Amino acid sequence: MKWIKRFLVLALIVLVVMQFIRPDKNEGGYESLATFLAETKPTPAVEATLQSACYDCHSNQTRYPWYNNIAPVSYWLDEHILDGKKHLNFSEWGTYSVKRKDHKLEEVAEEVEKGVMPLDEYTWTHGEAKLSDQQIKELIQWVSAARLQYGPQLQAQ
Repeated sequence: MKWIKRFLVLALIVLVVMQFIRPDKNEGGYESLATFLAETKPTPAVEATLQSACYDCHSNQTRYPWYNNIAPVSYWLDEHILDGKKHLNFSEWGTYSVKRKDHKLEEVAEEVEKGVMPLDEYTWTHGEAKLSDQQIKELIQWVSAARLQYGPQLQAQ
């Protein structure tokens, strides 16, 4: 029984210390999306959908919920954001090759159509990120239109 008390005291101490050691926040500003927006030209409806369902994990600008101030949730959210940006970062769009841009847009359409994105873990706490059938249709149409510009460039390579 003593070891259980010691374990619980140690766990409490670790939890308290974690509150003071926080991961860096992902707040680079929406201006970092300028290249992506100028190049892909989303409609206002698609841009609103991207902002509510994608940018928190796939750009350098995250809107943090209040519970991000509580460890270990802050660490869990940080890991999700880092993983999302590893796969696709709209803020880094200008550094992507034409082939990569085309492929990333193709993946956006595929994952949205399959219902893989946005993640269920995200939509549980961000109800506005749940995509309607209309939003999915608009995103897929936008991706198709945005990818057209890359076709000639890819053929020239």
